[in-house]
Amino acid sequence: MASPRGCTNLKLRRLSRTVARGYDADMRPLGLTGAQYPLLSHVVKQGPIAPGALAAALGVDPSTLTRNLRALLEAGWLVQEPGPDARSHRLVATDAGRALRAQAQQRWRVSQERLNRALGPDRVAALHALLDECAALLDAEPEPADERR
Repeated sequence: MASPRGCTNLKLRRLSRTVARGYDADMRPLGLTGAQYPLLSHVVKQGPIAPGALAAALGVDPSTLTRNLRALLEAGWLVQEPGPDARSHRLVATDAGRALRAQAQQRWRVSQERLNRALGPDRVAALHALLDECAALLDAEPEPADERR
């Protein structure tokens, strides 16, 4: 069995940045980033949704979610409405947000098809399966101890 060579974190981050550049380029004419599109899309499909539930569903940390949501809220594509109690709120897509998602969905398909052509659909399917498997295995691991304490 071969031993891993190099830094796994570096390799994953490099691949992520390379893939993200293509999605970002396709979303840019709409005023979106590749990171904002899944947020908008998820709120359109699942909304109204609490920010915490959105972060959990997409596997992003709250500060990243807040940063990416800010632009969607400021543009008027999403709004916050009161939640079930006085301290909570839910995200809802506006009509403009739903229309933008429809446009962005077409551009997302272009990005996805370009990636499928470059890597081949079998490799992309295998990559998805491997990523899902690795995420499940790592999610089952205990959190590393915080050495700063």
